[in-house]
Amino acid sequence: MKTTLATLTLCLVVLMATGFPLEKKGGSASGSAAKEKRVQYAAWDDVNVIAHGLLQLGQGLKEHVDKTKVQMRDISTKLKVFNRTVAELGKESQKLRVEGEALKVQARGLEDREGQLLNVTAELREKAEEMQQERRTMSERMNRLEEKVDSMLQGEPGLSDTNAGTKNKSDAHNIQLMLEAQNRRIDDLMERIRLQQEKLDKQNVRIRTLQSHIQQSKQRPSPRSSNTERSGIVEQGDSPVEVASDCHELFLRGETTSGVYTIKPINAEPFKVFCEMTVDGGWTVIQRRQDGSVDFDQQWHAYQKGFGNLNGEFWLGLEKIHTIAKDGGYILNIKLSDWGDDFASVRLPFRLGGEETKYTLQTMEVGTFSTLETSLGTDATSGLPFSTSDQDNDQKNDLNCAKHLSGGWWFSNCGRSNLNGRYFQSPPPKQRHQRKQGIFWKTWRGRYYPLKTSMIMIAPAAIENKS
Repeated sequence: MKTTLATLTLCLVVLMATGFPLEKKGGSASGSAAKEKRVQYAAWDDVNVIAHGLLQLGQGLKEHVDKTKVQMRDISTKLKVFNRTVAELGKESQKLRVEGEALKVQARGLEDREGQLLNVTAELREKAEEMQQERRTMSERMNRLEEKVDSMLQGEPGLSDTNAGTKNKSDAHNIQLMLEAQNRRIDDLMERIRLQQEKLDKQNVRIRTLQSHIQQSKQRPSPRSSNTERSGIVEQGDSPVEVASDCHELFLRGETTSGVYTIKPINAEPFKVFCEMTVDGGWTVIQRRQDGSVDFDQQWHAYQKGFGNLNGEFWLGLEKIHTIAKDGGYILNIKLSDWGDDFASVRLPFRLGGEETKYTLQTMEVGTFSTLETSLGTDATSGLPFSTSDQDNDQKNDLNCAKHLSGGWWFSNCGRSNLNGRYFQSPPPKQRHQRKQGIFWKTWRGRYYPLKTSMIMIAPAAIENKS
């Protein structure tokens, strides 16, 4: 554009110079008059050239002005977008600062409470030690008194008086009562220490969670407008909030209400489970049968992924159970009820293998299995793979237990247990070949008694010490 303007200006100057020549000095007067008459008016072609050049110059100036206006509008739009982005970033930064301060206040409060709990726990431990010392002292006194009574009864000199012996026996009885009362006090103190320790564990989990939230809020990137991509800024989402690995961890964080929660086991994607919260801790429910609303006669893929309704009847899924209990250290808690509303419960330490092992269930024998536990525990000590009608992995060589009975289960030889069988409303069928397809636990109500409800839950073995 600048080149065009310079060219037009130069052309105009040349034309003006050639159209209006300067008068030369000297010469005759008549010659000068004739020359002035000859150059008084410029040629018409020269005027046209000058006019055309001026038109081009005006057109070029107009185009330059229009282009400048467009550029000014673009700059104004970008400035407005930038101003909005700066305002949004300021608001978000202020919000994050407020949230961070609130989390810091909560963390300080929890740390103060933790310090108080530590002080109370230390005091209780000191009292427990004092009580233990008193208990030892009382035991020593009791032993000496027993020796004295034994000597008296054996007729030693100076100890044959009957009244003295009766008094010593009375003193021994009183000391025994005192000792028992002291033992009860010690047991009560130990229970209080255990409760305080549980509260302290919960507070520690909450503090770690809050500290994690504070750290995430510091590292969380602020939201950007998509228009700022021109400046090289890329939009990123917030970091995910830490999710508990199972229901017992949720319990330690303060959740005490049974219901559906989201968990995320280690090295696994998050998924929803039903948590049964008890006074001992949180149990992750993996199976529930209660009304026959869900058909459990499913094939391998369904049992692997899970099916049903978490608020009703359901099977959580072998793969999800494996992600929770794959490293062992978990308890299998089985609750049963019959049509007379009697209840039974079985707890077995177990480990569950992955898909490559056909989700083999292995129980850990601690002592001798009770009669109730043998329906599953005895056969599973060496490992029982899971079987369905389309995957025969049971120990029966000439029969598919899942197809012969119903549903999918850790079958041994078809006859000990099957909590995923058909659900029969009361009264059950009269034919035995139909009743054996129901929900049964052989060592409780027998092979041909279809149970009313069953629920299978799992939790870390640490919960067993608090039950």
